[in-house]
Amino acid sequence: MKPDWDKLMKAYVDNKEALVGDVDCTEAGKDLCETHGVQGFPTIKWGDPSDLQDYDGGRELKDLKKFADENLKPQCSPKNLELCDDDKKKQISDIMAFSTADLEAKIEEKVKLQSDTEDNFKEEVDKLQKRYEFLEKDKKEKLEEIKNSGLGLMKAVLATKTSKGKEEL
Repeated sequence: MKPDWDKLMKAYVDNKEALVGDVDCTEAGKDLCETHGVQGFPTIKWGDPSDLQDYDGGRELKDLKKFADENLKPQCSPKNLELCDDDKKKQISDIMAFSTADLEAKIEEKVKLQSDTEDNFKEEVDKLQKRYEFLEKDKKEKLEEIKNSGLGLMKAVLATKTSKGKEEL
């Protein structure tokens, strides 16, 4: 994917409205990556720098370019109200009416909900993984027990009886 990403960065190098770049999350960019919830590599994020969204599309140049051409442009936001529909303008206006302290508290609450949701997901996946491992071990033991109970020998005897029956006809 890196060669295609590098080509996309070159295609957008002089663009005044969009930035296509990369961040090394293992060193200098570690804090930035943590702030935006980057957990695996490569991760592609897009949108307003204060509210980056996950990109889930294709990873080849044609897919990346198509998405960039369609989406990397000014978006509806408090800085670009003229790009917003009436519902979004009202939503922004309602949020702008909050005090800074209230807005920070609401953001903190929502971030906590996100974190709790992620934590719950991880806990449930861990439970599923443990259950899967138990079931896999149980299946393996039971199949081994069935095999050791003479199933293979029974099949061989049946095949022999069946082939003898055909010879006698």
